[in-house]
Amino acid sequence: MAKAFASSDDMEEKTETLNVLADGVYALTAEGDPNIGAIEGEDFIVAIEARATPKAASDWLKKLREHTDKPVRYLVLTHYHAVRVLGASAFDADEIIAHEKTAFLLNERGQEDWDSEFGRMPRLFREPDGIPGLTHPHLTFKDEMTIDLGGDRGHLELKFCGRGHTAGDIAVWYPKHKILFAGDLVEAEAALYTGDAFHMDWASGTLDNVKAYEAEMLIGGRGAVVRGRKDVDAAIEQTREFLLGMQKHVKAAHDNGGTLKDAFEATHKALAPKFGHWPIFEHCLPFNVQRLWDEYDGIDWPRIWTMDRDREVWALLQD
Repeated sequence: MAKAFASSDDMEEKTETLNVLADGVYALTAEGDPNIGAIEGEDFIVAIEARATPKAASDWLKKLREHTDKPVRYLVLTHYHAVRVLGASAFDADEIIAHEKTAFLLNERGQEDWDSEFGRMPRLFREPDGIPGLTHPHLTFKDEMTIDLGGDRGHLELKFCGRGHTAGDIAVWYPKHKILFAGDLVEAEAALYTGDAFHMDWASGTLDNVKAYEAEMLIGGRGAVVRGRKDVDAAIEQTREFLLGMQKHVKAAHDNGGTLKDAFEATHKALAPKFGHWPIFEHCLPFNVQRLWDEYDGIDWPRIWTMDRDREVWALLQD
């Protein structure tokens, strides 16, 4: 029997946990579903990520309001994917901030990505009719940006660490507490989605830049909060190991005249023993292998995923 498409049959609700990481620093984790966070300034909140729908975002904000009633001044989007951005309207933020390439990607392929991700992960789209439209940032930057939190709370540093999960991923660094929100540049015992990625950049300089923060606490795109330098570095290196494993086996098939399916089967066989039990491994790997194959074909800028293309690739590699 063919596997159900992507995560279309994953309808079991996950347990959501609000983690208080330091004074005024919060992260919501959800058993491998996308993580989200918030940091208090003196009289405002910086929210990090927006979830897939306003309803899903409102559920998070309800939990956050048990700890603080400060208004959201800034909503920071680490990248453009629909499950991270389409709930933005619930925050009523004064400013939505993203990297300039994220703004470009939202314009270039935001609707296609919305349609694609809704088909792949319907459970994350709670009350999808409440989405008012595509999310577009008010403020963008190229390299880095600083947010003064006021009083004795210090500041946040938003930084583009290099091409990785997408062309515009940013990290959010809180130096006062050495806490890093890494977005999907790092996953903590959760599989990577690399369908829009730059694998070689990500596995080398980009992860090196993330590691250079020497964070004491890391919130990745999925998975539990990682605490302590040793475990933070381990999460970064697990992410690199996943990427390098994919590169090894996809490149071998590509160089040896094999097919895309040969590359998928070899990569699955090699990675599954260690990573196969992690969230979204089976969901993501066909799309990951297709994108990496494209890179070896010389296609630098990721092709746009559509619902039809999703199904074609899935059928080719899973049947």
